[in-house]
Amino acid sequence: MTRLTTFPSPSSDVDAVTRPENEPTPDTTPVLPTAPGAADTEVDQAEVDADVAEAEAVVADQAPPKEPAAPVSENRKRAERTAPLFVELASLDPEDPRRERLREILVEEHLPLVRHFARRFSNRGEPFDDLLQVGTLGLIAAIDRFDPTRGVEFLSFAVPTITGEIKRHFRDQGWSVRVPRRLQELHLSLNAAVGELAQKNGRAPNPSELAEYLGIPRSEVLEGLQVANAYRSSSLDERLSGEDDSPTLAATLGQEDAALEGVEYRESLQPLLATIPARERRILILRFFGNMTQSQIAADIGISQMHVSRLLAQTLAKLREGLLKDE
Repeated sequence: MTRLTTFPSPSSDVDAVTRPENEPTPDTTPVLPTAPGAADTEVDQAEVDADVAEAEAVVADQAPPKEPAAPVSENRKRAERTAPLFVELASLDPEDPRRERLREILVEEHLPLVRHFARRFSNRGEPFDDLLQVGTLGLIAAIDRFDPTRGVEFLSFAVPTITGEIKRHFRDQGWSVRVPRRLQELHLSLNAAVGELAQKNGRAPNPSELAEYLGIPRSEVLEGLQVANAYRSSSLDERLSGEDDSPTLAATLGQEDAALEGVEYRESLQPLLATIPARERRILILRFFGNMTQSQIAADIGISQMHVSRLLAQTLAKLREGLLKDE
């Protein structure tokens, strides 16, 4: 069975952003969570290396490698080009006006990395622009905290910082209804399993297949699928796309059909109407479908208005009794 990667608590994210010194990622350093509320789980260093290698390929405008790979020449050139900037940035006084310009240059150099991770997470219910903004804040934090004297490449330090900011955003903003961490983790595992099984089988997997694939009871699968409803709520005024002229969610909802509400009553009354005498049935038709007054009905049928009133009351009581019996 394919191993599903789980991730640590968002507290690790804060560590990556706020610690005063950047340090090489040790073998036990956890990869940051893919979504809010992931459990603390240690992973192999190879997984961290794969994430960094992917980032290196993105910065070099190449397709992400499937296996950890050595930095390509363009990355080396970029590192050599930005290394003096990091050294200069670290040497400047916090109030020095040159710091802002250096930060802008370094941010521009590494924005492709932020865009890549924003795209990676954009299919999880949060807008791409929001993720891009949050990831950029993580990049700026990484630039400010990076210590070039420790001999660690910037990407190795920046990747967990950027992804940490994005994943903390999911933790704080993603779930519109707070659910237990166990169910959040289960939701993530199911999302990954659905993608893998759909690609393998050429169709969407059913709950039983997901349960067998993950080695969990089918009831847990159903619970995990149901918890997705708590992930994100939407406003009826929300645009279906990012364009200002796109329709709102409310525009896609059908209008209330008043006539539809009467279908059940008409279907229930039809067999009851067949049981009442023809004269009483005609009185009902003239009163409720012909909109005639009792005096007009009396003149049409040839009886008194008081008699019409009495027959109408008796007939309605009989129909009401029949409806209550059916219930």
